[in-house]
Amino acid sequence: MNFDLDQEHRDLADAARDFLSATASPAAARAMLDDGATVRPGRAELVKSGFATITIPEHAGGGGGSVLDLAVVAEQAGRLLAGPSLVTFARAAVLLAGDDRLADLAGGDRSVAVVDHDGPVLDAVGADTFLALRDGALVCGPGTVTAREPIDPTRGLGDVTLGDTEELVPDAAERWLHGERVGRTILAAEGLGAAARVLEIGVAYAKERYAFGRAIGSYQAVKHLLVDAYVEVEQLRSLVWWAAWAADHAPDELPLASAAAKAAAATTLEQAAEAVIQVHGGIGFTWEHDAHLYWRRSKVDRFLLGDDVSAYDEVARLAVTR
Repeated sequence: MNFDLDQEHRDLADAARDFLSATASPAAARAMLDDGATVRPGRAELVKSGFATITIPEHAGGGGGSVLDLAVVAEQAGRLLAGPSLVTFARAAVLLAGDDRLADLAGGDRSVAVVDHDGPVLDAVGADTFLALRDGALVCGPGTVTAREPIDPTRGLGDVTLGDTEELVPDAAERWLHGERVGRTILAAEGLGAAARVLEIGVAYAKERYAFGRAIGSYQAVKHLLVDAYVEVEQLRSLVWWAAWAADHAPDELPLASAAAKAAAATTLEQAAEAVIQVHGGIGFTWEHDAHLYWRRSKVDRFLLGDDVSAYDEVARLAVTR
């Protein structure tokens, strides 16, 4: 079985990279930290491009594509620290399936965020409609957002107080859980892109930085640090494509696959960012270098949709019951 991407998905990745790189970048993320600049590319542009709405059915105005398609785009978004997160669109597509509001989301007339049970809400800043699970029912309505002091401002974190809500689905526990698993898959894909990119930055620096007459990449300690991170990134890549494939073709495998991808992404991105900071030495710890932007993303993403500890625990429980 071939677990690599086919040419169609490679072309999709190239197109997504071209679109996203026109506005999103570590420099744009830094501008948000420095002066509160607007998140790039932003909801409107993501919807207009069609990339954010890939998993929304065609009859509702979306692309009618697969979770794997969206994961391919999400990897490129992660490389550039783009925002808002495609996780929000992925979860909303699952939760609003069969509802007229899905067409509003695909058309850009509605900005949605998904409210989990506790903690700050991803992409809450700028959202006008909130989805939540209350007493087993899926509800929808407006809310008041209190923005968090940002660690990673591209994530738009905020605390949400729901206003008057409307019940959309009375018994929605399974739908909510499926949306969470799809969201974990896309979150892991974004983490894969970010980890791969920050590792590339570290490898390039190790080749060009000289100490004692030799490139620092020739020293064993530096080699091992970067190789360990590389192995983690490639293992994560396999898990992400497995989870995305399972979401489309093997729903029975999705619980384990999405939990494994979520857990691995949380630790892999953090390890890669910290390794690159260390490889860069003094400059790596400064505000001027981009490495801390990826480290910031790792610290936020580690706790989105459950932390890595709970995800690893879920992997263990599911594995022993298979």
